[in-house]
Amino acid sequence: MQTLTLGAGCFWCLDAVYQRTHGVSSVVSGYTGGHVDHPTYEQVCAETTGHAEALQVTFDPEIVPEHIILGLFFTGHDPTSLNRQGNDAGTQYRSAMFYRDEDEKSRFAQIIEQVQTQIERPVVTTLEPLGTFWEAETIHQDFYSKYPTNGYCRFIVEPKLATARAHFHEWVA
Repeated sequence: MQTLTLGAGCFWCLDAVYQRTHGVSSVVSGYTGGHVDHPTYEQVCAETTGHAEALQVTFDPEIVPEHIILGLFFTGHDPTSLNRQGNDAGTQYRSAMFYRDEDEKSRFAQIIEQVQTQIERPVVTTLEPLGTFWEAETIHQDFYSKYPTNGYCRFIVEPKLATARAHFHEWVA
């Protein structure tokens, strides 16, 4: 099993995608990249912690390769938008890849370079060392499955899930 920690704006969107991806065994929404221990959602949203909303996605690379997980990451948000995804604005919504070691940092840098060749605007996804990952409150875990009729889910999450299914139909149910 392999775990990647990724920040792509609101964690509800990619959580919904990865929860439906073949070979993914665990998706945990949380906070990382900041300086406050045990941050709350309210603290992170106030932009006083330095943390980003992020996901830890654990998958079996024998079933779903890392490049598919990362492809879903770049498909699931706008990596050219600095500290903003749609109406969600602030540093907690930054596009970020949190690396565990130099090898992972190098792989992340390579995929950013590859994505940049396919996009005209500059990719602003940051590479940040993974510090402590703080699990988000229970309400944020698998949010889309629990609240599919929520307005945010219907108008923001569902289109992103549809895009992931269109581009990665063999991987996303």
